Amino acid sequence: MSSDSAPDPFDQIEQVLASLFGAEVAGDAVGALRASGVSPEDLVRSGALPDLSQVSPGQMMALQAQMQQMMAASANETVNWTMGKDLALRTAGAQGDPVVTAAVAETTRGALRVADLWLDSVTDLMPAPGPREAWTRQQWVERTLATWQEVCAPVAEAATSALTDALQHQVEQLDATAEDEAVVRQVGALGGIMRSMAGTAFGMQLGHAVGQLAAEALSATDVGLPLTTEPGTALVPAGVADFADGLVADEEQVRLFLAVREAATARLYAHVPWLRGQVLGALEAYAREIRIDTEAVEEAVAQVDPSDPEAIRTALESGMFASQDSPAQRAALESLETLLALVEGWVEVVTARATAPHLPRAAALQEMLRRRRLAGGAAEQVFARLIGLQFRPRLVREAARLWERLGVQAGDAERDAFWLHPDVMPTAAELASPDDFLTMRRAAADMDSEIDADLASLLEGTLGYAEGVRDADTRQDAPSEEDGPAEEDGPAEE
Repeated sequence: MSSDSAPDPFDQIEQVLASLFGAEVAGDAVGALRASGVSPEDLVRSGALPDLSQVSPGQMMALQAQMQQMMAASANETVNWTMGKDLALRTAGAQGDPVVTAAVAETTRGALRVADLWLDSVTDLMPAPGPREAWTRQQWVERTLATWQEVCAPVAEAATSALTDALQHQVEQLDATAEDEAVVRQVGALGGIMRSMAGTAFGMQLGHAVGQLAAEALSATDVGLPLTTEPGTALVPAGVADFADGLVADEEQVRLFLAVREAATARLYAHVPWLRGQVLGALEAYAREIRIDTEAVEEAVAQVDPSDPEAIRTALESGMFASQDSPAQRAALESLETLLALVEGWVEVVTARATAPHLPRAAALQEMLRRRRLAGGAAEQVFARLIGLQFRPRLVREAARLWERLGVQAGDAERDAFWLHPDVMPTAAELASPDDFLTMRRAAADMDSEIDADLASLLEGTLGYAEGVRDADTRQDAPSEEDGPAEEDGPAEE
């Protein structure tokens, strides 16, 4: 073959496969392809491989590196989290991610320390342990990604399986009319590539969504979820500055206000031991009920090059979740929305009281955050992409009203005592009538006390005894009709 002749497509295929499976396996696979009569053009048309004739030597090396990275995921790992993390970090820093200087870090720590002091006057919950920190956007990704992986694991399994089936279906079309067993073996070998493509596509979907969320993050907990595994508080100075830009309030007021919200949320998750598990459990229960629309996945994959994970990710964002309204999913969604509304409502109330004496623009800032949440920002996009959940708690205002009324009627200590156990927390039905909550709870408690007292008397054999004695005494003292009229005092007639 002359130096200026076109390269043999089979040699190029063997070169790519050798980087994935080793030279021996690649040689056998390409030998089977040559013997079976399947041409490289067939592979390109099916989408199993890119058009290698148009790939330069430099691009070939990049392609090999990309495919090796995709195949490097652990055999027992459904999703290629490594590539997902890399994309998240790139996305978070795409629009700029300023370095946190020593001065900015100290200003942030100071705001978080002041927030703790202000909150001490409005709640008995102690400050969260752990550090007070300032994060870059990429640090936000680093510190929260493990929780996102945990939350998305159930959907990742289902989505990757559906995507693998769709990709492999394209490859199997090569074998529709073939009778040579070598072709069947080659299809099986390419199935491994398809599984890696599927895991990579979902990992990139996760990474892109989390990176977008990091680009708008204000603090460690501004989405209301316990995204960190260790206690502490943190602000994202770049996000705080962007949020303050254009507002009437100056950046210092904005920073202090957001610091109080962050510190309040951190107190809940640090000192209410059941809360983190309940919130993540409700998320996972909801995610387990998600169903993948396999027809939509196959339709999306049929229109893209399956060797391009970015194209697959983009196609899947058009909608891969089937509409689902099972009783289990409704129950999980109600539990999740109620918990998140109660967290957000409590944070709103204590933040308003803690900041009112110090920040003139606190009420306006709270309203801005409410509008930001209701408009459906990055948090909603993340959940919609990853687990098909429109993240927009509907009961936040009702929850805030309930916590505010409890504080006025019963005091801060009794208000916060409802966090002691999940069984005493307000329910979704009770949030519908926040002004009547305490009255109804006290009436129910009085009724329970009466029932408990009657049950104890029944077990002791004394239920109704006192009433029975009184009735008997009354009957004994009262004259009977058979006794006739009572005799009058005085001498009897002779």
